[in-house]
Amino acid sequence: MTTQNCAECGTRAEPGQSFCDACGAVLGWTDRAPARTAATASQSSGATSPSAPTASSTGTADTPATPASPVNSDSEDTAENPLPPVPVPASDDTAPTEPVPAATVATVADDDDEMNARARSLLVPVADPEARPTPPPAVAPVLPGRPVADRPQVRAPGPQQGDENGLPCPWCSTPNRPDRHYCTRCAMPMTRTEDSSARHRPWWRRVLDFRSRETPWAGDRPRLRRTFDRILTWVVAAAVLSLLIWVGVSTPAWVQATRDHFAKRAPVAPDQFAASRSYPGHKPDLLFDKVNNTWWGPGVTQSGEGQWIEARFAEPTRLLDLIITPGTSTRADQLSQSALPHRIKATITTKDGRTTTRDITLDQSAGGQRRAFRVGEVTKVRFTLESAYGASASKQVAIAEIEFFGRSSANSS
Repeated sequence: MTTQNCAECGTRAEPGQSFCDACGAVLGWTDRAPARTAATASQSSGATSPSAPTASSTGTADTPATPASPVNSDSEDTAENPLPPVPVPASDDTAPTEPVPAATVATVADDDDEMNARARSLLVPVADPEARPTPPPAVAPVLPGRPVADRPQVRAPGPQQGDENGLPCPWCSTPNRPDRHYCTRCAMPMTRTEDSSARHRPWWRRVLDFRSRETPWAGDRPRLRRTFDRILTWVVAAAVLSLLIWVGVSTPAWVQATRDHFAKRAPVAPDQFAASRSYPGHKPDLLFDKVNNTWWGPGVTQSGEGQWIEARFAEPTRLLDLIITPGTSTRADQLSQSALPHRIKATITTKDGRTTTRDITLDQSAGGQRRAFRVGEVTKVRFTLESAYGASASKQVAIAEIEFFGRSSANSS
């Protein structure tokens, strides 16, 4: 059997193939065409000469005779009763082929064209599949909600309920009928108890009253009172009370210190002088003569420890500052001529006879050195030497000047 090409696209088809592999067109009814042709030929020959032999039946033809199958209504190839396919032997290219008569080939070609036309008429054009639109979701997505604070609702005062001249409520002053036990507006009892009068007591009475406590409202949980809480309360109260007492006692001193800090200073001269001993020609009055080229010395070598000098005041005086000039003068080139005081103990006596002590430490430098010396109602001050700079067996301690400063009289004006 020879091969066949597709009439639509020209693609080569294998023997016995009914549809094209490339375009899907019908190639031909090759399996059923011989049976249909034989049935048609036998029917036509039976109508003309039933006994006439054919070329195939005489056996003189080169091709073998093929028995014709009778044609009836049951064997017709229709859509309801299709004919079974006839097996076709495989083609052998090496086997010798026999020529087919021209009339048979023409009849087969006409039948093929007719069957192709019928097959094409049965084809239904199908459009390309279109993408289905995505169906909308059953629940549309939404953004998460933002918490919005509720708007404040201002309630306007309602109308006054009750009788115009009725009994006023002790809580909201709304007039009520005399036969009512609770207010028509606030629903509070119309009568106050003795415990409820504590609401109008001052705060200090409510804090100090530990016996009569206010009854908690409905829904309020009263605070638990434990022994430790009571002890802690008393400790805190004692600490606060002590702090208040200390503040009250220290307030005058703080006021005085503030006034001394901002007060204008004025020099104060002592009325009398005294010393444990003095070097000849350098008496203790030279310390308070307001001249810095004169000096006082104890007349002993080394540091002069234990030697003192004292200034006395006829009236109690408040002293604010103190200036001490060490050495024989304020000149720096004369510092090495004598030992310089290092630590001095100041013993202060007030008008009531009480004595206080101050430690004064000086620097090893020339010129006056100011120190704070805030003491009130002073009657005398004694300065005692404890140590000195540059002390030796050939030098004694020398002090050029001591100056006191108090509050100026201009501050009181």
